[in-house]
Amino acid sequence: MKGHIMRTLISLTSAPARHWVGNGFHVSPVFSHMGEKRQTSPFLMFDYAMPQEFAPNFAAPRGVGEHPHRGFETVTIAYHGEVAHRDGSGAAGVIQAGDVQWMTAGAGTVHEEFHSEAFSRAGGLFEMAQIWVNLPRAHKNAPPRYQHLRSENIPVVNVDGGAIRLIAGSLNGINGAANTFTELNIWDVRVHAGASLTLDLPANHNLAVLVRQGDVLFNDTHRASAAQLAIFEREAGAIRIGNTGDAAAELILLSGVPIDEPIAAYGPFVMNTPDEIRESIELFRAGKLGALA
Repeated sequence: MKGHIMRTLISLTSAPARHWVGNGFHVSPVFSHMGEKRQTSPFLMFDYAMPQEFAPNFAAPRGVGEHPHRGFETVTIAYHGEVAHRDGSGAAGVIQAGDVQWMTAGAGTVHEEFHSEAFSRAGGLFEMAQIWVNLPRAHKNAPPRYQHLRSENIPVVNVDGGAIRLIAGSLNGINGAANTFTELNIWDVRVHAGASLTLDLPANHNLAVLVRQGDVLFNDTHRASAAQLAIFEREAGAIRIGNTGDAAAELILLSGVPIDEPIAAYGPFVMNTPDEIRESIELFRAGKLGALA
C-alpha cells in the first residue's frame, strides 16, 4: 500500500433477491432509480442477471416485448448467451457474448429484447448486466441513437496484476469503445489468480464495483465474493483489489462525475420534473416515441 492514499469503502452489500423481467431475464436489482443516495450517479439502475442455465426452447423466445424509454441510456453487457433486439430507430441485431448494446433513449424510443433464436434453440449459460446511465438536463432530449460495441472492438488494457476492458471511459491514455455524454467509466476488471491490482480513479467520481466471480479483498481489509457490491467514498485515493482465489476474479467497475440535478422517475422514464414524466406518458400513449416496424 506504500505510496497510495486509499479511498474509503463506505458499504459492501449482497445483491438483492432476483425477479423476472419479462420471462427471459432473471435479475437482481443491484441498485435502482434513486441510487444517487448511495453515491452511484450518473448510474441510475443496475440489474444483474447472474449466471443461469436455460434449457433449449423451441417455443416463442423468452424476453421482453415492445416498451418505451426516455431521458437516459441503457447499457446491456452480454457475458454468456445472446440477446436479439430491435428499437424504434430501425436498429436491430444480436448481442453476442462479449458484446455491449449502448442505447441512448434520449427524447424517447421503444425497443424489445429477447433471447436470440440460436440461443433459444441451443440453450446454455446466460449472464447479462444492464445499467441505466442518466442524461443531464441538457441532453435528455437528444435524438435516440444506438451503439453496438462488438467484443473485438472493445480495448483491453493490461495492468500489473490483471487486465481492464474499457467499455467506456479511459485508462492510461486509451479510450473506451463507447461515446458518452458525461465523464464516466464502465470497465470489466480481471484480477489474475493470486494477484492484486491498484486503480486510481478521479477524485470527483462516484465509484462502485460489483464482484461477478471470485473472492477478493478490497483495500487489503474487506472480503467480498460473487454478487456483492462495494461503494467507495467520492474522494482522492486509489482502491486495491486482491484476488484471494485460485482462478481469475471478474468485476464490473462503474465510476463517473455525478449529475447534480433533480430526478423524477416513473417506470421506463427518467426526467427532471413530474411534469416531464406526465409529458413522457402522454407522448408514449400518443405513439410519438416511435414504434417497431
